[in-house]
Amino acid sequence: MRAVGQDSFGGPEVLQVVEAERPEPGPAEVLVRVRAAGVNPTDIWHRASGGLAGGDAPVRLGWDVSGVVEAVGPGVTTIEQGDEVFGLPRHPLPAGTYAEYVTSPARHLVRKPAGLSREEAAALPLAGLTAWQALVDTADVRSGQRVLIHAAAGGVGHLAVQIAKARGAYVVGTARAAKHEFVRGLGADEVIDYTEADFGVATGDIDVVIDTIGGEYGPRSLRTLRAGGIVVSLASPAEAYLAAEARPLGLRAAFMIVEADQAGMREIAALAAAGRLRPRIEAALPLELAAKAHEIAESGRTTGKIVLTVA
Repeated sequence: MRAVGQDSFGGPEVLQVVEAERPEPGPAEVLVRVRAAGVNPTDIWHRASGGLAGGDAPVRLGWDVSGVVEAVGPGVTTIEQGDEVFGLPRHPLPAGTYAEYVTSPARHLVRKPAGLSREEAAALPLAGLTAWQALVDTADVRSGQRVLIHAAAGGVGHLAVQIAKARGAYVVGTARAAKHEFVRGLGADEVIDYTEADFGVATGDIDVVIDTIGGEYGPRSLRTLRAGGIVVSLASPAEAYLAAEARPLGLRAAFMIVEADQAGMREIAALAAAGRLRPRIEAALPLELAAKAHEIAESGRTTGKIVLTVA
């Protein structure tokens, strides 16, 4: 099969299409013929430096997948050969979805809603599960609460806006002025231009902050919270410094890494099927242009998600 590989860590140019052995599904696994694979910041991190592998030999990139079940291993009862599926195999362990075929634990996948394109399905798992696990599993966001989402036009942010609105929250997003119309179209009640205004002053009485940026955004976000509020950091660990600042103020802080989660994927699939969650595709490029896809992703100016398509 064709797959994207690399011989060394480095910039996008290290990515190349190589011939690789087609995997076989083991017990409780399925083989998926990949139709599209999402591109995420963690892919860039792993390509450049090894990411969670800590600088070991380069890993096969890609976690988001949308495709068709080609074969079923022993013991699988939840999906069948021929099913169109999508999901987040094995994360945070290597998956290798930048390829024509990938194996996955069957329970890391769910059936793709008919109204969702394969490219849209590939854009949803990692970013959508990140938003769901941050908002629902970690922060327990409820109807009527006020939620502040940083980088609301980004890959995670634009899905978090939609999920928070589906939960009945009042949503405030931060984004550049050129993206305000897009963010409002997602359902945001307010949008703050972070280049012109201090969000810590421009908004307050926030119950939940989703911080996709890290750095100073965590401490600054504490100023927006009402008593009992929480900052969920997706970009930099909060336990060591931010949690210590939050406790004396009667606030909370948490750092979260997304996990493969079939229950969460079912919730995401249900929202998508109901028309309440839709990813915005910034670019869809063929597998052979994986390096170009990474160049676009590294620009830091994308709106929504980038995906790779597999013929």
